Amino acid sequence: MINLPALPGAYVLEFYLPQATELVIGCLGRMRFPAGAGFYLGSARGPGGLKARLGRHVQPGKIDRPHWHIDYLHGFAQVLAAAYLVQLDSALATPLECQWSQALAELPGACVPLAGFGASDCRLGCMAHLVAFAGEQNDNHPLLGRSGWLRLLSDAAGMPLTNVRLLV
Repeated sequence: MINLPALPGAYVLEFYLPQATELVIGCLGRMRFPAGAGFYLGSARGPGGLKARLGRHVQPGKIDRPHWHIDYLHGFAQVLAAAYLVQLDSALATPLECQWSQALAELPGACVPLAGFGASDCRLGCMAHLVAFAGEQNDNHPLLGRSGWLRLLSDAAGMPLTNVRLLV
């Protein structure tokens, strides 16, 4: 991903898992991911901001030393798209990743494969910051490339989500 800002922000990472996969996710334990589409919702407030965080998440192959929960999916899932919003003011009442994960989890067909995934530091009661849609066939056709999905995420954030990078 070229030209990402090295600024703080929130992001949506869309991935596709071609077959159901069972993994051990750090201290969360064993988890069975369903085949299909998935969304990981996160924030990038550390050094390097969105450029560093999304750059790590979209690199191909397995990550030798997983740090974040999503790192455990590397080598199994194909990242298809990412969308982000720069957030210079991180003092929102509800962080965007929480707003997005709650909005996605309410959709028909949504499931949360493992409680706490990506949300170990969440203080707002999110079940997880990973939402899966088992069987959703989006391989090479990212859902984030469809206006209905962007509208849902924009509405949840209360602002347009315009910085979308399709990676296929």
